[in-house]
Amino acid sequence: MKENCKFKKIVTIVIDSFGIGQATDAKEFDDVGADTFGHILEYRPDLKIDNLYQLGLGNLHPCGKALQSKGYACKMHEASCSKDTMTGHWEMMGIHTTKPFKTFTENGFPDDLVQELERLTGHVFIGNKSASGTEILDELAMEEIQSDGKKLILYTSADSVLQICGHEEVTGLDELYRVCQIARELTLKPEYKVGRVIARPYVGNSVGHFTRTSNRHDYALSPSSKTVLDVLKSNAFDVIGIGKISDIFNGQGITKSIHSTSSHEGMLQTIEEMKKDFTGLLFTNLVDFDA
Repeated sequence: MKENCKFKKIVTIVIDSFGIGQATDAKEFDDVGADTFGHILEYRPDLKIDNLYQLGLGNLHPCGKALQSKGYACKMHEASCSKDTMTGHWEMMGIHTTKPFKTFTENGFPDDLVQELERLTGHVFIGNKSASGTEILDELAMEEIQSDGKKLILYTSADSVLQICGHEEVTGLDELYRVCQIARELTLKPEYKVGRVIARPYVGNSVGHFTRTSNRHDYALSPSSKTVLDVLKSNAFDVIGIGKISDIFNGQGITKSIHSTSSHEGMLQTIEEMKKDFTGLLFTNLVDFDA
């Protein structure tokens, strides 16, 4: 089969959350006016991204530089009934999600879920609301630290996620991961079924100086059906995931996974892997853009 392939290597790079104008169904997701690229250009009109412009990015936006394109450029509109990281990546690899994952954006997680999580983990959870990951640290991290890790920060976002913050030196990574694994098991129940449970470790000791670290870990659901990754792997092709790709697919269909601490490192890893002799798909997610 490999001998009949038109291309030996295919590289897919996802700049997660780097949007270029609202989708046709923006109203359904409170996304009217969404335009990450356009809003960046309002503040940085001299943004130096010539390589992306030469690939055609500027042709997709009225404020971008329409340079001579070295490739094809188009805007895609997601068909699935959800607009989170996992749904989007799954759709790129062949899954059309028709039933959206649970979200808890308006009121946080139900009391019975939080109480059961506290009972099983031995921790008290503070926060329990939709929030920016950096702002909630400034709001609640000192309370966690002063509790010697007895308290942990629980929050969500517009995505179908349950996120738990733990200080690397106070709570410890092993304990944070243990708690998140328990949360993942609990949220497999239909009434709580979020797409991902995310461990969000951080460091720092004062408001304004807390920093999330690269030791984040996502506990995702397994894909609802076979994906392109599974088909490639079952036919002896390489499927190399860089960044959080393996987490998003819960390891399914991946033959090699490479962790990234930043988008810069992710691109260096991508370039390095491209130099190697492999046949199949190199799939990269640049981890910083949705942070």
